[in-house]
Amino acid sequence: MGRLTRDVLLGIQLATTCSRNQYTGDPGPVIDELRRIAGDRVDILAQEAGSWAGYYDSEYTRPLAAALSQIDGAEPWVAEGRRRREIPTHGTPPPTRA
Repeated sequence: MGRLTRDVLLGIQLATTCSRNQYTGDPGPVIDELRRIAGDRVDILAQEAGSWAGYYDSEYTRPLAAALSQIDGAEPWVAEGRRRREIPTHGTPPPTRA
């Protein structure tokens, strides 16, 4: 089994930072932290921020989701996050009554 690449590990770190701060009322420091973590990998920052914002946007996460959506290059990933959220979950169908 192979190891995770640096890009994948960076994406995980960015996504977990978003999740850890999802209920913040002041997204500025979170955005600063994400930019610091991403360094020059603004492509991965845009992908993870946009995907997270599109997937997790709700009345409770809206301040962070709105700020993440404003990151350069995030817009197409916001749409992708929304699309992924609409995909039905897999699982066992509910039992039917006889």
